[in-house]
Amino acid sequence: MKATSDSGASPGLEFENQTHMSTEAGRVAPTHREGEQHRPFVVVNCGQLLTLAGPARPRSGAELTELGLLRDAAMYVENGRVSAIGPYRELSPQLPRDVDAVDAGGRAVLPGFVDAHTHLVFGGNRIGDFEQRIAGRTYQEIAAAGGGIASTLAATRKAGSEELLRAAKRHAQWFLAGGVTTIEAKSGYGLNEESELKILGVLKSLQEQTPLRIVPTLLAAHMIPPEFRHDREAYLRIIIDRLIPQVAERSLARYCDVFCDDHAFTVDEARRVLQAAKQNGLGLRMHVEQFRADGGARLAAELGATTADHLECANAEGFEALRKAGVQPVLLPASVFALSRNAYPNARAMIAAGLAPVIASDFNPGSSPTPSMPFIITLAALYLRMLPSEAIVASTINAAASLEMAHEVGSLEPGKRADFVIHECEDYRELAYFIAAPTRPRVFVGGVEVM
Repeated sequence: MKATSDSGASPGLEFENQTHMSTEAGRVAPTHREGEQHRPFVVVNCGQLLTLAGPARPRSGAELTELGLLRDAAMYVENGRVSAIGPYRELSPQLPRDVDAVDAGGRAVLPGFVDAHTHLVFGGNRIGDFEQRIAGRTYQEIAAAGGGIASTLAATRKAGSEELLRAAKRHAQWFLAGGVTTIEAKSGYGLNEESELKILGVLKSLQEQTPLRIVPTLLAAHMIPPEFRHDREAYLRIIIDRLIPQVAERSLARYCDVFCDDHAFTVDEARRVLQAAKQNGLGLRMHVEQFRADGGARLAAELGATTADHLECANAEGFEALRKAGVQPVLLPASVFALSRNAYPNARAMIAAGLAPVIASDFNPGSSPTPSMPFIITLAALYLRMLPSEAIVASTINAAASLEMAHEVGSLEPGKRADFVIHECEDYRELAYFIAAPTRPRVFVGGVEVM
């Protein structure tokens, strides 16, 4: 490698084989396939390289501020995976002389964000609900009048798979543009056998057609659909006897989720759904205690769920139950912000209790229409009182652990997938500090630049 200099580069690091590996402006590159061969390359001039190196498990306590930060570092990528990482002067002698180089320009390089709670596929939008909330109506009042999830339900049932896929591709591009490389994505806007399977089919197609890594979740227990309002048991039987077995047999979802709250499913109903999911080999996730403390957190602990999400109204008893059971809390500050509420989850108490928090977008058409993880990091700092370092851990390695993918993504270490982002900032704390600033990161999935 030969020396040339760049305005953002560290002095003395110059390369005759620099490449931007870029795609056509505004376009998403094709999906990287596991095992597909690509030319190796080295990322150089990383002002800050946040490796998040450490155990492939949820991080808690003091570990939440340990970023594995290297300065003036480099990362060597082969066959879509990290091959070596470290200070450039130590790594350089090990590299082939003609290796391609990607110049980070002295900027911050982080693992791709992992968004562990999204509702990616839906029909229509809820602009009308948005205006009603501005005028003072509550989420529950809008839902009782036929808005809320019910309105998205109608639009999603009406839409064909191709229409839903087109919208979902647009949403996927938004996530990638913000530096998110892996997401969990739920069904839940079909609420009948045909439409729930349609949504999961769209997620499967989306995974095949975009670079975004997708972990699908069945959320048929999102609410009781209008046609079963007077026969809840009949809808529960559809979920338990028909949907869960089909989804598990066809490998359409890795997890099953239930919305356990005052306008959705009771604790006893949620227990039945999740027990059936567990018997069919699906992992468990839960929406719990968003609007009131009703025992949902304790149920998540009882059943050994992977996550308990929301927790705005959870208390110390619930935190302790989650800690003992090893359940990760997934905190969704944008859904509090967008509903103009002030009951943010008590992240500091959870951290003090020894929990390993995750922060996620809760992207959906009603209560959290944002796909921006940098904005979620800002909200976590301002309203959850999380340090930028804690928010980075919660949106990378902890989020990956909550999807049982910490051995593959969420940190930059030899052997792991080369899912990483070169941000425009020189200091990772700027991601929280500059609120809703335009971001133009360079995003790599499996060693391929996709944005």
